[in-house]
Amino acid sequence: MADGLARVRARLSTRLDHYRRFVAAYVARRPSHLSFWHETPEANPRAAPGVLGDYYMVFRAKADYRGPYDGDGVPLLDYRGAIGRQYNPIAIAQYGLGNWNLWREMSEVDRRRRFLVAADWLVANLEPNRRGVWVWHHRFDWPYRETLRAPWYSALAQGQGISLLVRASQETGEARYLEAARKAFQAFGRQVAQGGVSYRDEAGGVWFEEYIVRPPSHILNGFLWASWGVYDYALLTKDEEAARLFAEATRTLAANLERYDTGYWSLYELSPTRPAMLASPFYHRLHIVQLRVMADLTGLDVFRETARRWEGYLRDPVKRYRALAGKVLFKLVRY
Repeated sequence: MADGLARVRARLSTRLDHYRRFVAAYVARRPSHLSFWHETPEANPRAAPGVLGDYYMVFRAKADYRGPYDGDGVPLLDYRGAIGRQYNPIAIAQYGLGNWNLWREMSEVDRRRRFLVAADWLVANLEPNRRGVWVWHHRFDWPYRETLRAPWYSALAQGQGISLLVRASQETGEARYLEAARKAFQAFGRQVAQGGVSYRDEAGGVWFEEYIVRPPSHILNGFLWASWGVYDYALLTKDEEAARLFAEATRTLAANLERYDTGYWSLYELSPTRPAMLASPFYHRLHIVQLRVMADLTGLDVFRETARRWEGYLRDPVKRYRALAGKVLFKLVRY
């Protein structure tokens, strides 16, 4: 009985912690460990399709992250509570990409140093998972639909890590960055069941999974960011498998994009949970920016048209309030 009560208490504590995060991030807007993630999404006007130059989103606030940092200048995220301060490979990659953009724009030497500090951490911390696939691990438990037990890995981390490493390779000419990118790319060629980050649906479409769970959740923002890493790898290496995978992922997204559209807001994911998981206001804005970038990268009108429609939802106060109410209901029911 004591073990049962302990599990109930732990579950309630997790739900309360999740609720506090939600209130801090979306309602009260107080500074929190989520502040790193929730800068205003912004496409980078300096980025050009087909060119491995500036990254596709600006990430300026992430480049100027206030800390904490470790002794080498690598950013740490403070999740507080039981999780505490942690290295997050996604955050480190985004910090590096933001500083890469500023280095190219302003030629400040310290921006280049920060960019390479992040790239060096990615090289040093890439390691094989239980199936022998090279990944960046998250070394803390994370409550999602189910608790992700450390160490866990993500297509989002793989994609953004690759986006940083191929730019470091191009900038410095050092082979270790390209070698790490090659190892990290292998995860996209493996199915989830084989230790990779790709999933094939019944129609043969390929998805890149931000969280490795069953059934797969097909998180939209993670799929998009991960796919840009595959795109960037193909740009630098001219790798035919990478080009094919990006083309397949583009077709999958184009064919399924309407499934993320509720008629008044976008969905965060396609998980079978009920109620459906609506995007928060931040993630809805992020989806719009990401789809505009995809339209530029692929030339497909479906991405631009969907972004335009979702922008209309954002401007409609009735739809905004309906979405917020739905998000609150989901949090209360699911977490």
